[in-house]
Amino acid sequence: MVSAVPPSQETDLTWLLSDLVQRVRHTRGAVLLSSDGLTKAVHGLNQDGAERMAAIASGLISLARSAGAEFGGGDLVRQVVAELEEALLFVSSAGFGSVLAVLAGREADAGVLGYEMAQLIKSVRPFLATPARETAAGAARPPVR
Repeated sequence: MVSAVPPSQETDLTWLLSDLVQRVRHTRGAVLLSSDGLTKAVHGLNQDGAERMAAIASGLISLARSAGAEFGGGDLVRQVVAELEEALLFVSSAGFGSVLAVLAGREADAGVLGYEMAQLIKSVRPFLATPARETAAGAARPPVR
């Protein structure tokens, strides 16, 4: 479990993703993204793959929020898991306006990966948040949770 952010790495969160991918067997890659799909940190994927994964993860978390609001009594999403033929894709809310997406092989232990993702998010949540961006008119627009 990650307990603290090294002071020299407060802005570059790639080391967190690298640590997660290395600790959990059969994990292929991870992307930290803003809830609207902009890549913030990547490990194990090239830039094109990371951007596509970020777009997919953003869409999945958005669909899950809509389902929760419609059928589950709220729009807070903890995790979405897609079980694919040869892979598992985990997408979790990771702090205000941020999402963590992790791709693993089918051999991965889903319970261990889900747990490790939750522990990572819990231990460094303030550093994962995405600050509100300025709109064209200059007013801050809060990111989607």
